[in-house]
Amino acid sequence: MTTIVEASPKTSLATGAAAVTVVLWASSFVAIRHGGTEFSAGAMSLARLLIGSALLGAFLFLRRRTTDPAVRRWPAKRDWPPLLACGLLWFGVYNLSLNEAERRLDAGTAAMLVHIAPLLIALLAGLTLGEGFPRQLAIGSLVAFGGVLLIGTSTSTGRAETWGVVLCITAAISYAVGVVTQKPLLSRLPAAEVTWLACTIGALVCLPFTSTLIDELRTASASTIWWVVYLGAFPTALGFTTWAFALRRTSAGRMGATTYLVPVVAIGLAWLFLDETPPTLALAGGALCLVGVAISRRKASR
Repeated sequence: MTTIVEASPKTSLATGAAAVTVVLWASSFVAIRHGGTEFSAGAMSLARLLIGSALLGAFLFLRRRTTDPAVRRWPAKRDWPPLLACGLLWFGVYNLSLNEAERRLDAGTAAMLVHIAPLLIALLAGLTLGEGFPRQLAIGSLVAFGGVLLIGTSTSTGRAETWGVVLCITAAISYAVGVVTQKPLLSRLPAAEVTWLACTIGALVCLPFTSTLIDELRTASASTIWWVVYLGAFPTALGFTTWAFALRRTSAGRMGATTYLVPVVAIGLAWLFLDETPPTLALAGGALCLVGVAISRRKASR
């Protein structure tokens, strides 16, 4: 007997938020491609996080002015260690490591290495958050990772500098640990507040690049600066907030698997905006990612 279960409004909102995150994070690859022509890795990370922190801070300030003080929340002492870990690792170390790695590796190799992260998220969430290891999630994640390998193989030039590989793996581990430390916070704090605090912590980590950012702003073209502003406003401020909103309503493992869609959408956006025609093998890898994510997000039937 087949039972049809209608999606609840909360589930639909979480799915929509996840979709927004995927599109915005995929678009960040196009923006980074433009911004990286005139901004160094550290300066671009600092600019992106400062803009994201400022916009989220302004949003929270305006919202609190119209919110009943009795329902306002601020992190408790127990919330600060995971907040610091999330901001330091995911927003700080991840951005710096990935931006610098992409200067040493081709995009295909970097994509293959960084997308170890969803597998690490599923493993860490199963071990530390009590999410277990659902069969659909395990199978779907492996299928989607196979798609990433196809995409990476088709776009790789075969150049793999050792330090670049180390930086990509560092980025993947930072990403995974950041997500797993963020998940429990979302049961106690609003998604926008968690994102703002973590983004601010990440910006503080990148402050040593302030003088470099100032120097590069003086010489950068207006169009490049606007691409960096876009990075801070949309993939960072909005994209990480919709991510946190969706993560609060589902498991860390399933949300991690959803990010396998990011390289698929990025291929489409690069095709559309950068006139970069993807190889046939990359399209096949994208299809495999879609299948894997669909499997991972299915709920086990009773």
